[in-house]
Amino acid sequence: MYRKEEQPLPPPEKFELPFEGKLSPNNRWVIMAELIPWDDFEEEYAKLFSAEKGAPAKLFRMALGTLIIKEKLGTSDRETIEQIRENPYLQYFIGLNCYQQEPPLESSMLVHFRKRIDGELINKINKKIVKREIHKSDKEVKKKDCLQEKG
Repeated sequence: MYRKEEQPLPPPEKFELPFEGKLSPNNRWVIMAELIPWDDFEEEYAKLFSAEKGAPAKLFRMALGTLIIKEKLGTSDRETIEQIRENPYLQYFIGLNCYQQEPPLESSMLVHFRKRIDGELINKINKKIVKREIHKSDKEVKKKDCLQEKG
């Protein structure tokens, strides 16, 4: 049986968020953000820009994060920016401190990001992530071995 509820939808400003204003640490974008060594590559990315000329560049986390979102979601440049504009988890992933309704960048910026963040840099980042995770895993195994020896 179907019964239509006659409750009108609330206006967007009264729409209740399920996470009550906090992001879930179990969200895939939050987890992935913790895996990527953003700061380790910020300096290398900064070297691609002039210190005196041009408009201030977007931070490395925003540039790489936006490209990762685009690839992971399989969206166009414009749709990627729209997804980021609508999703607080994606905004967190690219390094914003709080949710904002305005897009944090223009879709045309992705062309510049792709030129600067090449396959070589992506490979360095991937190697660093793998090396760090292997190291973390080795530490956990050693810890378990020590506990087993004591027990």
